[in-house]
Amino acid sequence: MSGTLILSPKDDVAIALCDLAGGDTVSVDVEGKELVLHLSNDIPKGHKVAIRAISAGRHVHKFGYSIGLAQKDIAAGEWVHTHNLRTGLSGLLDYQYEPIVPGTLPSKSLTFEGYERANGEAGIRNEIWILNTVGCINKTCEQLARLASNQFHGRGIDGVFHFAHPFGCSQLGDDLAFTQRLLTSLAEHGNAAGVLIVGLGCENNQIDAMKGLIDDPSGKRIRFLKCQEEADELETGLILLEELVIYAETFERKTMPMSKLKIGLKCGGSDGFSGITANPLVGTIADAIVAEGGTALLTEVPEMFGAETILMNRAQDEAVFRKVVGLINDFKQYFIRHNQEIYENPSPGNKSGGITTLEEKSLGCTQKGGQAIVTDVLPYAVRSVTPGLNLIQSPGNDLVSVTALAAAGAHLVLFTTGRGTPFGGPVPTVKLSTNSELALKKRNWIDFNAGRLLEGRSMNALTNELLDYVIQLASGTQWTHNEENGFREIAIFKDGVIL
Repeated sequence: MSGTLILSPKDDVAIALCDLAGGDTVSVDVEGKELVLHLSNDIPKGHKVAIRAISAGRHVHKFGYSIGLAQKDIAAGEWVHTHNLRTGLSGLLDYQYEPIVPGTLPSKSLTFEGYERANGEAGIRNEIWILNTVGCINKTCEQLARLASNQFHGRGIDGVFHFAHPFGCSQLGDDLAFTQRLLTSLAEHGNAAGVLIVGLGCENNQIDAMKGLIDDPSGKRIRFLKCQEEADELETGLILLEELVIYAETFERKTMPMSKLKIGLKCGGSDGFSGITANPLVGTIADAIVAEGGTALLTEVPEMFGAETILMNRAQDEAVFRKVVGLINDFKQYFIRHNQEIYENPSPGNKSGGITTLEEKSLGCTQKGGQAIVTDVLPYAVRSVTPGLNLIQSPGNDLVSVTALAAAGAHLVLFTTGRGTPFGGPVPTVKLSTNSELALKKRNWIDFNAGRLLEGRSMNALTNELLDYVIQLASGTQWTHNEENGFREIAIFKDGVIL
């Protein structure tokens, strides 16, 4: 493996593939010509080194696009990071639709073994979910899930799971609507053969309101429990859960087309290799699923800032383009409303891993969407119904955005990371490491090592391997570490007043 990598002929920087020492020299391949750089600083692995002199105020390019402006003159061989590079983004922007000509995504007529639900949607797990309308009864629902898991073990289900959250009481307006919509969308998820919705009785988020929002064409997969109305809510809860288990036992896996599959796309704890290895690899899987008529769901709206025009120009028509513009500008207004800097995004972990500006993070982040045409844009917690690449309204926070992807219908989430995290959402959450060191260090977190792209493995080979893994996962012959470890959580987006 060489010491550096240049991603585009337009680039002003190379990425260090290993730690480089100041005072040393390194050879860089620039369009087939060898360039020898004398390093003036230590360059940490995953960070950037200037391959030519860059004057103060000039745009600095990576991925073939600007990732910001030089804060001062930068010499060839100098480390490029937060001390000499700043964002070039500012304020709200006007956009024009400049559609690209879509390429053809070849179909392979792929299938998986899933569960067909009464509403026509698919499931890749046969689970029972417990959803509470209000945070006051988290522990009651947790106890119910534990008792049911023991009582119904081996009964043809993949488990009984509860997803705790702190909301549902004293919420008003849009804030309450977000909670209701999120829980409703989860209740309709195909991975759940049956759902028990548990309320306390005095909360703002009343069970009766939830009943009016949830679609249950079978009349058998949703049950409701009001704890204040029961002498023993645990005893009643177990009776209702057994009814759901009996219904779940009627389902068997059957061969289904990949057009039924919906995958979520997410990155968290990124590093300088995220946009080189794991994110573009996930993009090839998104394209493969879309080519089969399936759905890929991309969120983290703030991490589209700086790369949003790439997605806008991939909109299938002007109506979808206007939806993308609204998605971006509405989220910028959200920042402004809370007096926050729109373009301050990379976290301390991102910066430590080599990502300097929001443009740089966004250009890597959006690669998870592959090359597919954007077919729809969805508000927070609204379920996807249009095949193709969908953009989902949600912040970049790992727990909030993975929950939003599940609520939109994702059967599984491909989660790329350069720093590592044990977190798992309500659906199988596949952790793809951007580098091999992380995959080796955190074997109990990482499901797939995309860092092998830096070690001679081809993109085509790893695409085929990852696609096969996804099919096994969807077919129930493979399980993620978050499932094996029992790490399943939800987080609800909050933007409003609590009384």
